Amino acid sequence: MSQPLKYWRELYPGKFAPENRIFSHIHRGDKIFIGSACAEPQHLVQALIRFVELNPKAFFDAEVLHVRTLGVAPYTDGKFKQNFRHNSFFIGDSTREAVNKGLADYTPIFLSQVPDLFFRGLEKVDMALLQTSLPDVHGYMSLGISVDIEMAAAEMASTVVAQVNARMPRVHGNTFIHIDNVDYIVPCDEELLEYKPRADTEIVRRIGKYVSQLIEDGDTIQVGYGAIPNAILANLAGKKNLGVHTELISDGIVDLMQKGVVDNSRKNLNRGKTVATFCMGSRGTYEFLHDNPGVEFRTIDYTNNPLVIAQHENMVAINSAIEVDLTGQSTAESIGKSFYSGVGGQADFMRGAVLAKGGKSILALQSTASNSTVSRIVPFLREGAGATLIRGDIHYVVTEYGIAYLHGKNIRERAMELIAIAHPRHRPALVAEAREAGLIYHDQAFIPGEKGLYPEELETHRTTGKGLSIFFRPIKICDEPLLKEFIYSLSDQSLYRRFLSTHYYIPHEQLQDLIVIDYLREKTIVAVVCQNDTEQIVGLGQYFTEQHTFTAEVAFAVRDDYHNQGIGTELLAYLTYLARRQGLLGFTAEVLPDNLPMLRVFEKGGFDLHRKTTAGISELKMTFKN
Repeated sequence: MSQPLKYWRELYPGKFAPENRIFSHIHRGDKIFIGSACAEPQHLVQALIRFVELNPKAFFDAEVLHVRTLGVAPYTDGKFKQNFRHNSFFIGDSTREAVNKGLADYTPIFLSQVPDLFFRGLEKVDMALLQTSLPDVHGYMSLGISVDIEMAAAEMASTVVAQVNARMPRVHGNTFIHIDNVDYIVPCDEELLEYKPRADTEIVRRIGKYVSQLIEDGDTIQVGYGAIPNAILANLAGKKNLGVHTELISDGIVDLMQKGVVDNSRKNLNRGKTVATFCMGSRGTYEFLHDNPGVEFRTIDYTNNPLVIAQHENMVAINSAIEVDLTGQSTAESIGKSFYSGVGGQADFMRGAVLAKGGKSILALQSTASNSTVSRIVPFLREGAGATLIRGDIHYVVTEYGIAYLHGKNIRERAMELIAIAHPRHRPALVAEAREAGLIYHDQAFIPGEKGLYPEELETHRTTGKGLSIFFRPIKICDEPLLKEFIYSLSDQSLYRRFLSTHYYIPHEQLQDLIVIDYLREKTIVAVVCQNDTEQIVGLGQYFTEQHTFTAEVAFAVRDDYHNQGIGTELLAYLTYLARRQGLLGFTAEVLPDNLPMLRVFEKGGFDLHRKTTAGISELKMTFKN
């Protein structure tokens, strides 16, 4: 319960001073910290500018420090060049141009390390301009929706100025400063800044759907800000018992809390609590946070500490990027030589998640920019780009074209995985550049256009008659390592029955003939099971269309250790469904007479079957029944 300001004014009259007296404490060369993002004290910023306009020689070369501004940043205006020099730990829209023109500064640093700069005196703070809630009956004011580095700035500043705002929520956690530790109070009730990401698109929704497939019940998540993270959160409504340990809390997380999806019941650290360090959202979200014991805001050196993050079992860090290259490094902070945002907390969370037991790091981004003319998946990061995440930081990359799993993959495998989820328009160029750079095989085959476009709609989950859950999908251009492993797992007998010869050695040239296919003419379906977050091919079925007879030659094989589990039966049934949908009339097949298991699968397939033996080979003609 808050105490009326009249009470505190009577108790501490010296703290309620005129604004011109407050700002007269700023001297030339001082450093002024301003509260961050949606918690920016707008009234204090405007009051500071009014003071300088009325007193242009009051001080010179004052350095303005903050993490990010969503509001106006008048101190970057050229007319205040003698008075202010802006320095940001994270670049926002209103300061980006000034930074890139050399009119303002950017300090690249992990946000988790900024408080330590203050504590060690490596970055001093002469005046901190903050925004707080009303004091409670004990004299404590909450920093509300932005604790991050503000608490450290408040502790180390020579002069602390608090804009007390009745609209600032009182948020639980490490958010409170006592009125005794504030030098000046400026009462001003104004609407807090709100953050509204751009509207979802079909592309963004597809990315969100893919990412949601990687999140399991009971996981603890961290999600960044923007349209893509919003879409990801929107796709988690069907999950259960999720936890949150994050830098940012957004409208999407609050929505999941209200639906009961996020209950933090399975967190092994701060169980029962959603932990964050700041909020960028809407008024409704701010009202939800007010005096809510289910939410705790902690300082950024706690929330973003990789060692703290790594203590969360099944920690999933989900972030975005400007571009990612074919070797698996990415930038989220610059477009070539142009600074765009900052190091931020992305690397802290991704590395913490990699270290966590059962953790995952996920990078989600749209495959293109500039109306699909620019690929965000590139051969190498552009000159001057900051490598926000290095090659060991990323487990998964997700675009609207699918999921690439990079963890433990070599450069060639990574490149093929990422090419497979790039925009189809840019895949031929990526293949050509990757060949030239030696990232992939110099003779790597590729089919451009519609013939080579992966038919995602053919993906399906099936359960065999023996109760085995299988994922059926078309083969991909990045499946060469999986296919090689599958073929080499087959016994000599299985190899001979499938290929009519014993392939002791399967070179790359032969493997890619099985992988790089014309999806319009042939169908190659792999039966996949997942083990330890990686796929394993346990069955392979394919047919090749014969246009002159409007039939197709069909064949399949199953790993020996998965025999007698119904995989062959399900594979044939699915291939039959696809062929009938394509308008084909039936199948043909060549089978060794002693391959009784395969013959039985064909006999039970529901065909009008005709069989004849020629030169020791059973030739089957299987017509689809109406």
